[in-house]
Amino acid sequence: MTRIERITEMERCLDASRAAVDRLAEAFEAYEAVQKEYIKLSDYYGSAAWVRDYEADEAGKLPAGLKRGVLSEDAVYDLITDNHELAVRMMKVITKALESQSL
Repeated sequence: MTRIERITEMERCLDASRAAVDRLAEAFEAYEAVQKEYIKLSDYYGSAAWVRDYEADEAGKLPAGLKRGVLSEDAVYDLITDNHELAVRMMKVITKALESQSL
């Protein structure tokens, strides 16, 4: 590989890495901003209030046009599972990144 090819390749690596880090920072800010709402939802799911709301839905006591994905048995559970898996994945990537970095 020539010097010009190496510099060109490293410039491509810099550009790709900068863009990815910027996108991740933006996504992480959005993720961080919604954590209070996520915890509120997680606490609601399976609570006595959720059970009462679920039973009211099953009994047809809720308006037909009401959005109620939160009362499905899978939507919130799937979100909690996906969030957990994402957190584990982030920890692995972060650990690897920290171990391989030299500052």
